[in-house]
Amino acid sequence: MGYIEETEELKLDFHKIKSMSEQDVIPVAVQNADTDEVILVAYTNEQAMLESIRLHRLVLWSTSRNELWHKGKTSGNEFELTDIFVNCEQNSLVYKVRPLNGNICHTSYNGVANNCFYRKLDMENMKLINLNEI
Repeated sequence: MGYIEETEELKLDFHKIKSMSEQDVIPVAVQNADTDEVILVAYTNEQAMLESIRLHRLVLWSTSRNELWHKGKTSGNEFELTDIFVNCEQNSLVYKVRPLNGNICHTSYNGVANNCFYRKLDMENMKLINLNEI
């Protein structure tokens, strides 16, 4: 893991969307179908969404690599796609998924996989708190 995954310093990337201005994507909140916890927020385009529906697996669009991102394809930690919800303005989605092998995120704590939202912001001192350490 890198600095951004391990730090307690708040370093939000407010320029991410701006850097994707040439890509036809919408945000997707990915939620565990069994626990309702939010696993991650990513992006999809029409091609990735249709591939997700076809395979009943989580397929996203990698905005950094400009290619389909079959979540877990190389690690073996794939996700079954169970439901897709569309917001009122049809500009974002929620995918309900079921982890097939238990691992959820590339981060872990003492060898146990996290979801991608494993830190919360202490709004008093603007530091990140690892929820595993509470």
